[in-house]
Amino acid sequence: MTFTRRVLLAGVAAAMMIGQPMAASAADLIAIITPSHDNPFFKAEAEGAQAKAEELGYETLVLVHDDDPNKQSQLFDTAIARGAKAIILDNAGADASVAPVRRAKEAGIPSFLIDREISETGIAVSQIVSNNYQGAQLGAEEFVSLMGEEGQYAELLGKESDTNAGIRSSGYHDVIDQYPDLEMVAQQSANWSQTEAYERMESILQANPEIKGVISGNDTMAMGAWAALEAAGRTDVIVVGFDGSNDVRDSIKAGGIKATVLQPAYRQAEMAVEQADQYLKTGSTGLDEKQLMDCILINADNADALETFALTN
Repeated sequence: MTFTRRVLLAGVAAAMMIGQPMAASAADLIAIITPSHDNPFFKAEAEGAQAKAEELGYETLVLVHDDDPNKQSQLFDTAIARGAKAIILDNAGADASVAPVRRAKEAGIPSFLIDREISETGIAVSQIVSNNYQGAQLGAEEFVSLMGEEGQYAELLGKESDTNAGIRSSGYHDVIDQYPDLEMVAQQSANWSQTEAYERMESILQANPEIKGVISGNDTMAMGAWAALEAAGRTDVIVVGFDGSNDVRDSIKAGGIKATVLQPAYRQAEMAVEQADQYLKTGSTGLDEKQLMDCILINADNADALETFALTN
């Protein structure tokens, strides 16, 4: 080995030992782990993160945990074994995700979370999430207006293990509960699933034929509810969702679902990668760990400008 090569290797080893960041190279890998791409929101996250990472010169490893904490844990082991420089994560549970994120940190791999928070701070570098409470209040205000401040309604809840489900529901009720003539006749979880939402909506309709509205924790469930309402000939029922998906955009434009709340999935994912790149190069993002992005109400007035979880103008 030449003297020059020995000096170079010694410098690299010393930098690693004292935690100095190393500049990215084309061989550096970023792992991107999200729920199933069957949901367009999560697909947009993965695509946004992958496009930005490759633009910045990284290789990418795109993985899906299907909201299964055990599978997520295995995927973290895969990312660690592959020598990933960073992990971009939309997690599979606020509590269940703490251990794998900590395990990655102990292996020297920083995690950058999007969409869903975990229940501990200080183990992920960034947690970039939509302001779900603010967004839910926007959706609830529109729902109240569409309902004319009265009538029976149902709420479809998301997955119990996802903190966003509870935050959105709280935001909805802090607005809706101020109107005594709005009566919630059903509140059921459909676990973010379109199929489950269809089934729940069928049962809710049978038990509550006078129902006037449905407010949903996400767009996927809103689409399931709307399909059930269409099948029952109840397209008079007001439906409001949350996410800002193209499917709901198209339904709004066709006069179906009335509104949704856009959370910028694609941009969040890009930001996570940008912060990972900054952290790997400098040792800091220069930002707080927890970062909130405000949401935007989408209805017939601005649905034309919505494309892949972003406003085009």
